[in-house]
Amino acid sequence: MNKGRGIFFIITGAVFWGIGGTVAKKLFQQYGIDMGWFVTIRLLIAGLLLLIVHIFKKGPTEIFEIWKDKKLSFQLLIFGLVGMLGVQYTYMASIESGNAAVATLLQYLAPVMIILYLLARKQSIPTRKDMYTVSLALLGCFFLLTNGSLSQLSVPSDAVVWGILSGIALAFYTLYAVRFLEKYDSVVIVGWAMLIGGVALSFVHPPWQMNIKGLPLEACLYLIFVIVFGTMLAFWFYIESLNSLSPKESSLLGSLEPLAAVLTTVFWLKEPLGWFQWIGTFCILAMILVLAFNRDTSSNR
Repeated sequence: MNKGRGIFFIITGAVFWGIGGTVAKKLFQQYGIDMGWFVTIRLLIAGLLLLIVHIFKKGPTEIFEIWKDKKLSFQLLIFGLVGMLGVQYTYMASIESGNAAVATLLQYLAPVMIILYLLARKQSIPTRKDMYTVSLALLGCFFLLTNGSLSQLSVPSDAVVWGILSGIALAFYTLYAVRFLEKYDSVVIVGWAMLIGGVALSFVHPPWQMNIKGLPLEACLYLIFVIVFGTMLAFWFYIESLNSLSPKESSLLGSLEPLAAVLTTVFWLKEPLGWFQWIGTFCILAMILVLAFNRDTSSNR
């Protein structure tokens, strides 16, 4: 695969990711879609589709191989329940409480949380890049959440809490995933993790309880878009881009995700950001670029 196709895949995947969050907000706000039910369906269908794609590309052998290893299979259950389900549920809860722009930007604080965790564990030494990264993240969060006012938040507190939890969950997801990727294809790991999370959440939010027949065609199309384009294809395209791009290039172009979320929230859903919130947005985007230019490993989200 040539580099041009790789660039197309990563840009398309990042934009799908960003727009997917905004479309989810529209489903919650305008059509009354239950967030828990939505996360259940999203995980079940997207996970199944990813595994089917892998079967067509490489056969079924690797898909079931991981379950023969008792230790790794137990760790995969933890990864699916705490990592995948944790990331997806908290992210969507933040979108439901606030908006996709703020939720996505808060989730992108995960690399800073990883840096702080490694520093606390004394597994790394603070560098100048770390200081720039943490400073940009803190400054960006302050402006994004307060719009420059010290007296009150400009974003609902529930959205802030869920967004920060989403960043923590993504940090765990990223650190915990490393143990699988040396031996198994990331599509297989993420596909199973989505299915595990979806099955677990089904006990709380059964997928059959939603009356899909009562939804208008427009809502059904939005639902299909988020599941197929904003979840399954977005991840698949990211993985495909790594066949011809370096992890650094993919990470850099992947930063279009929060930008897409911000622009669609502001111009499509008509939820404007204040001037200081725009400054906060650019600070967080700058943080992402600093990390992308210095990154040596790929994300597995």
